[in-house]
Amino acid sequence: MRFPEDYIGKVLHGDCLEIMNNMPDGCVDLVLTDPPYGIGESNEKNRARGNKAVATDYGSYSWDERRIEPEYIREVIRASRNQIIFGGNYYSDLLPASPCWITWDKRTADIGINDFADGELAWTSFKKSSRIVRYMWNGMWQGNMKDKEKRVHPTQKPSFVMEWILARFSVGNDIVFDPFCGSGTTLVAAKMLGRRFIGIDIEERYVKIAEERLRNTTPPLPFTTEKMEQGCLP
Repeated sequence: MRFPEDYIGKVLHGDCLEIMNNMPDGCVDLVLTDPPYGIGESNEKNRARGNKAVATDYGSYSWDERRIEPEYIREVIRASRNQIIFGGNYYSDLLPASPCWITWDKRTADIGINDFADGELAWTSFKKSSRIVRYMWNGMWQGNMKDKEKRVHPTQKPSFVMEWILARFSVGNDIVFDPFCGSGTTLVAAKMLGRRFIGIDIEERYVKIAEERLRNTTPPLPFTTEKMEQGCLP
């Protein structure tokens, strides 16, 4: 099979480093991904947060026990024309300086004190100004309470946030690649916006979940002003 043509629209099961090693230079337009940070979100840390609440048990896996090795970052950059990497602050020693960071403001200050971060940072390769996307995402509280997303992964991102990013940093028939696709939110967002996509995950369980989510996604939907405002508090 040839990259990327024969892999478009697929979710691959395996170690993304091994798969990326066979990808030609710059063969995908954009990597939008959220790699493991090495902070233990798949295990005990996620299961018991604070004194008053117990977080959802997503099971125990080894994928977030430590940071990914530098060669993963090098291969991501080599195989793509542009990159957006969540958790870029955990990998700042491996990434070049950039004027364009994306801040996801989770609006957690609106619902009281908790031990989750108030926001997340994504490093980008773009030579643009930094941007902020605001969308509440904390336990049962979500920016769109009328159409809540089911959370099936401990580090799952809202579809709204990934669509917001893709609407601004990709175009038309771009190939969007997520080598750490987890439950497939990046791929769902790409499909919703009519982008081509490829995903990889090392956990077979999440590959199956991502495939199911994609089967239940009907594209394309225009990313309208009304939809943007659903998740953006004033």
